[in-house]
Amino acid sequence: MRYFKNVPPRGDFAYQCLVGPQKVSGAKLADLRDHFGLKLTKHMPFGSMRDEEGHIYSLARALNAPNSTPNPTKFMYLNTRLDNKNIRIDTAKMEGRATTMFPKRWLQDDTAHWSNLDGEEGAGWQISASGERLNWREDGLLEISGKLLGEGFQWYLPGEDWGTFYVSQVYDVAGECEGRKVKGFIALDQAWMAEGGAIHYQKDLVVNNKMHVLWWTFATIYKDGTWDLGSFMVGHDNLGYAIFQNEKGEIRCTTNIEGEVRHKDGSYFAESACVELENGEKWEFLPDARGEMIDFVGGFPITAQQEGRWRRVGDTREPDRWIAWGESDRRNGSARNVRGSDL
Repeated sequence: MRYFKNVPPRGDFAYQCLVGPQKVSGAKLADLRDHFGLKLTKHMPFGSMRDEEGHIYSLARALNAPNSTPNPTKFMYLNTRLDNKNIRIDTAKMEGRATTMFPKRWLQDDTAHWSNLDGEEGAGWQISASGERLNWREDGLLEISGKLLGEGFQWYLPGEDWGTFYVSQVYDVAGECEGRKVKGFIALDQAWMAEGGAIHYQKDLVVNNKMHVLWWTFATIYKDGTWDLGSFMVGHDNLGYAIFQNEKGEIRCTTNIEGEVRHKDGSYFAESACVELENGEKWEFLPDARGEMIDFVGGFPITAQQEGRWRRVGDTREPDRWIAWGESDRRNGSARNVRGSDL
């Protein structure tokens, strides 16, 4: 039960979320309709893969909805091969690629498709996704594909003037990147916001109000074939949600979640982080030694993006492939209602 010390105005629910699973289909992925009075801003395919030497390749592309307000992201490609220390933006390999502000889109056989525009300058690309598979091709750079892992998930956060409806689905992918065999995960997220809103940029109820402490999506497939998939956020006031899935078909959701993050001295990046669910269940973040996306600091996204692995405390299963692309923000704080400061 929640207790309120301060009563919010009408239409403001003090950052209480609604969270649950959602059935994925190509038709739903292609649907541009409004939800809860909010406008679709874009689809956001992003993810990380590793090669046989353990190098990380991370990428993201903005599939902006018609008439939406874009944020600065168009296409991003990062890897650890540039300095062998961090996940760095690979400017050389991003140059000469089609950035495509508003992509070509179509629906065929219950599969949603997006691609560069006909005649557009730069190397072409195409992404397709359905309730079964995702395929992603960046000409001359990578080609990956794979199956949907578990079910999709969704969360809704109402606000007096702004709001956020956020939908995600995660795919277990493999293929080639820069001619090397890779495997990992791609999340295909969608965000609906107030008209003129853009995630991490403007009219963002969470980010613009400096409300979240940590926010991650993660997936791990273990060598014994079992797997975990989850997403969660912890922030100030009543902000927080969690959804967890596994190979048994168990899907658990809650908004009763607490978390804490400890940042490295003199750094925006997390040294450690943990979350605790309502039943006392604890999960911990294991930062990748090369997982810091240091080129984002001082630019966009404005939060410290970081790779690693999330596991339930005490879990000794050996991972085969994983993703834990998420963010913390020391400026916002270290735990619920524990405010932070800049460096």
